[in-house]
Amino acid sequence: MTSTDAVADELARRKTPGRAAVASFMGSAVEYYDFFVFGSAAALIFPTVFFPDEGASGQVLSFATFGLAYVARPLGAVLLGHFGDRVGRQKVLMFTLVLMGLSTFLIGCLPSYGAIGWGAPALLVLCRLMQGLSAAGEQAGASSLTLEHAPEDRRSFFTSWTLTGTQGGQILGALVLVPIVAMPDDVKFSWGWRIPFWLSALVVVVAFFIRRTLAEPPEFAAKKAAGELAKLPVVDLLRHHWADVLRVVVCAFIAAISTVFGNLAIAYGVEVGLRDSITLWLVVVANVVALVTQPVFATLADRIGRKPVFVYGALSAAVFMPFYLLSMSQDDVLLTFALAVLTFSFGYAAANATWPSFYGEMFSSRVRFSGMAIGTQIGFMLAGFAPTIVTALGGAQEGGWVVTSVFTAVVAVVASASALTARETKDVPTPDLGTPQRDRELTAA
Repeated sequence: MTSTDAVADELARRKTPGRAAVASFMGSAVEYYDFFVFGSAAALIFPTVFFPDEGASGQVLSFATFGLAYVARPLGAVLLGHFGDRVGRQKVLMFTLVLMGLSTFLIGCLPSYGAIGWGAPALLVLCRLMQGLSAAGEQAGASSLTLEHAPEDRRSFFTSWTLTGTQGGQILGALVLVPIVAMPDDVKFSWGWRIPFWLSALVVVVAFFIRRTLAEPPEFAAKKAAGELAKLPVVDLLRHHWADVLRVVVCAFIAAISTVFGNLAIAYGVEVGLRDSITLWLVVVANVVALVTQPVFATLADRIGRKPVFVYGALSAAVFMPFYLLSMSQDDVLLTFALAVLTFSFGYAAANATWPSFYGEMFSSRVRFSGMAIGTQIGFMLAGFAPTIVTALGGAQEGGWVVTSVFTAVVAVVASASALTARETKDVPTPDLGTPQRDRELTAA
């Protein structure tokens, strides 16, 4: 190899973590644009379009379609995790991107309940299950790929961009929805609501071209070339990492705070007198600020550790949530915006920025994709059904802030307790991740 080739290879190596982070950001942006648009539509549109004859229970049924995607996620996690650990992270990520974009576009093409009756919500559920199957592998694969490309002392920072992409997607989704909800009802409930779902195709095309040339991580590629990959990653995972999978499942309950904030709080705000557009702008502003705070929290996790930052994020979000919800009925919009930012951007964002590295570092590269996918997707089922559960308990009605706040607090405490049982991994070399301490000591000796 000539010196010029060596320099070129070194420059490419240095650029790869950044490219991986950008690709992960875009993939998550697609996923969460689609999921936010669906969740917001479940709160504001779908009860009228797909469940018009169900009265008050139409809201519960609408939120149930949002939660159904999380039923498909564990199955998708096993399937996509297997291929991600056997075939490659990048190939599976290309598949999940296309599937998510296709299913979201098709939702915009569905007939209403008035056109074909119960066939309409049935088709909605089918598309939602396709979204869930796709999402099962997106974040786990993107986090695994970025972590394995990242410098050892900045793994949390680079992997945090996977979740910062969720903020980008939610911001874009909310901005697209603001003019839609302002349309006259006859336009909004006939064709206007379809526009955000169709626009998903544009985001997918951009992400596709960014992601398609990204290389597999060197450690994974080397193990694949040497024939050292697990033949059945799920079996290997459950044999050697079952405790870590269980730990991730419980930690992942924390995602319920995000769905409560981004979906249920919208319905609650409208119930207590906020305009639809204001509730959406609350989400936009909180997510814009989180674009700045999440990389900061991730950098802090690289300095002081994953556990303290994660636990702070979980507990602080639970502390701020009741004040945020109460402010919605106080006729002080500025106070509500300030508390939205405190709850999400300076609270939940800390846990959100940290978990891609925190969870991924519990597993070796042989089973990392599977471990993250299965653990998070089982845990995320609670997040998916959180709006349905809390709405059924009265959380979307006036005075429902009590139920929502208690639910949030329980989730935060349980997730934090699970996180505290984990081993701190910020100083563990990347090749040694997922290896028990005693094995590393024997290897060193």
